[in-house]
Amino acid sequence: MTTWKRTIALGTMTFGTSVDGPGSFAVLDRFAELGGTVLDTADNYAFWAEGATGDESETVVGDWLASRGHRDSMVIGTKGGARPTVPGTGLETAEGLSAAALTAAAEGSLRRLRTDHIDVYWTHIQDPAVPAEETVGALASLVDSGKAVALGASNHSVWRVERARALAGDGPRYTHLQYRDSYLQPRSDVALPVAGQRHVTPELREYIRSEGDLTLWVYSSLLSGGYTRTDVELPAVYDHPGTPPRLAVLREVADELEATVNQVVLAWLLDRDPPTLPIVGASRTAQVEEAMGALELRLSEGQRERLERAGG
Repeated sequence: MTTWKRTIALGTMTFGTSVDGPGSFAVLDRFAELGGTVLDTADNYAFWAEGATGDESETVVGDWLASRGHRDSMVIGTKGGARPTVPGTGLETAEGLSAAALTAAAEGSLRRLRTDHIDVYWTHIQDPAVPAEETVGALASLVDSGKAVALGASNHSVWRVERARALAGDGPRYTHLQYRDSYLQPRSDVALPVAGQRHVTPELREYIRSEGDLTLWVYSSLLSGGYTRTDVELPAVYDHPGTPPRLAVLREVADELEATVNQVVLAWLLDRDPPTLPIVGASRTAQVEEAMGALELRLSEGQRERLERAGG
């Protein structure tokens, strides 16, 4: 594994849309005050919101970095490939992973983020229509030119990641992977809530352990409030007999540690094998404080074993 410290990334998907500019700045300020250093965004967040284009999140993050002078203290991860090219459409018109599309996407991100480099540049979705060699070459050019420092693949099948890494040879290659994961585990016969998402699998974890140079980031780690909010219904993919006993043990461990359920979920993710970097979205400073508090939490061997066994 790479030597990134045990940390949490702030997801900024809703910044500039459902979370307005001042609210976004407040969350970012508190995150930085609490020692947060990793920000996750994309060039299409959040195009699906009414009146939005996909510029919003990166623009807010870039404005905040410039306003606060925090660029050098933050690790910025952004993604290209999944921005619709036709207003009012979705992923069916996504920009894709051609050399031309990635070059243009990265330039747009750099402009909105008001920076000359992206610390982790992600291919947001896979693109079977483009030869892997072309995508790998375009990403290498971004690194060689200094516009990207490291590369990541989000929501790619394991075999596509492996093929891209093999094609890269000794050149720039994917060293970061991003997938959906949380303490509750999904059933295999129901689709995940959003098209294009891929869940962490045992195969993926085995692959990461075997490679030694990959860092795993996970999104939807707190299920959009599904663990704690009565007004948020868990997606159908978690509707199976293993969920109730898993929730029961989760609450027991939270009571034992005098922590919140969300903090236990994050602590469980942080210390998995291989280690995980959870991405947590926040719209209020209290949510940031709760999430960052999980970094101080350590599960005992017995507690982790109970959490792992629950639900079969």
